[in-house]
Amino acid sequence: MEVLQYVLALVVTLGILVTVHEFGHFLVARRSGVKIVRFSVGFGRALWSWTDRHGTEFVVAAIPLGGYVRMLDEQDGFSPTEHVPPEDLARSFRRLSPSWRIAIALGGPAANFLLAVVVYWLLFVVGRMEVVPIVDEVSPEAPAYAAGMRGGEEVVGIDGEETPSWADVTMALASRLGDSGHIQVDTRRPGADVTQTHRLVIDDWHRGEDEPDLLESLGIVPTLPPVLGSVLPDSPAAAAGLHRWDRIVSADGQPVGNWADWVELVRAAPDTPLALVVERDGRNVELALTPGTQTSADGATFGYLGVGPVLREIAYGPLESVGRSLNETWSKTLLTLDLLKKMVTGLVSTRNLAGPITIAKVAGDSARSGIENFLGVLALLSISLGVLNLLPIPILDGGHIVFCVAELIIGRPVPERVQALGMQIGLFLVGGLMVLAFYNDITRLF
Repeated sequence: MEVLQYVLALVVTLGILVTVHEFGHFLVARRSGVKIVRFSVGFGRALWSWTDRHGTEFVVAAIPLGGYVRMLDEQDGFSPTEHVPPEDLARSFRRLSPSWRIAIALGGPAANFLLAVVVYWLLFVVGRMEVVPIVDEVSPEAPAYAAGMRGGEEVVGIDGEETPSWADVTMALASRLGDSGHIQVDTRRPGADVTQTHRLVIDDWHRGEDEPDLLESLGIVPTLPPVLGSVLPDSPAAAAGLHRWDRIVSADGQPVGNWADWVELVRAAPDTPLALVVERDGRNVELALTPGTQTSADGATFGYLGVGPVLREIAYGPLESVGRSLNETWSKTLLTLDLLKKMVTGLVSTRNLAGPITIAKVAGDSARSGIENFLGVLALLSISLGVLNLLPIPILDGGHIVFCVAELIIGRPVPERVQALGMQIGLFLVGGLMVLAFYNDITRLF
């Protein structure tokens, strides 16, 4: 059953991404006036088809892994005088100007970037709850310790970029893979207004490593500390005098290391007085606390306080979300390009290339953890698909653009033998990347 869920996640993810990509080509092609023979969602045998007034056949095919747009092209191997009505000859793809052919090639990647913008806009408007990136106790051997971090701080920025969640921290650090110099980490104590800047020294950071642990290697280990992010009014916690941003130090002399320890201790003590020590504004405060009692569905009783951990809701208005979604898409695009460049130069391991098996696992896991996570993965994959298709490799959109630009420069089409050779080279390169991605997928399984 789990395998089927992963397969379904892969089908849905690739189906959305590739269909959106091809629809981008379709819209620009329709605008150019070229005759579009077929727009297919999926491959293989047609399950349903319909022909519009322009003569375009719309198809839903049996294999739902993407789609394609077929335009009238005199190089498809048919004889135009026998198979194409004379009035359609002028609507052949090859008779379009190079500018229109460039626009059609750009339409697919542009649709992928637009999909990412729309998804990020939706996520920003709807909002999501994230664990605040607070660092656990820092080891004295870690670069973070040498830079002055001791633990308990919230990471509010990496290299000048805001990091409201651990995902943002990880993405910002990923852009520094293979670099030397220092990483600027801005931190703040929970509830404080003062920000401190730390410079963590790096040298060929994780250069060529297969699966680097970005956070652990710096000593920036995530934790959910026993810090109160919320205290409900009229709750046992409020009656005992607990405040937001209080850090639980101990209960009845027992140290409290993290939020899980705190929850376990409270649930095990319904209606039981506890002597608390909390850290508040840099000093310890002693409090007497008695958890309330609640009953579960199976009749068991457990302690209750009415407090919550330090979580953050990330949500913005519709207008502000437009700018943030554009910025998010732009920053992820630059990160993808940077990582590709570092793979080529050897700064980042090619083990990071992922094939369909890894995509299925990531998509399936994200879908099981919530629609917000799935949409975030979908947006990131859409950006990756857009970037990859713009690479100047023949058989990809970027390769077609290169040929069209060359035609604009020299004033005539690139010779067919040169295009054929380019296609063969492109097929070899893309095929090699696919084999490498499959190899990475299989080795990850074992």
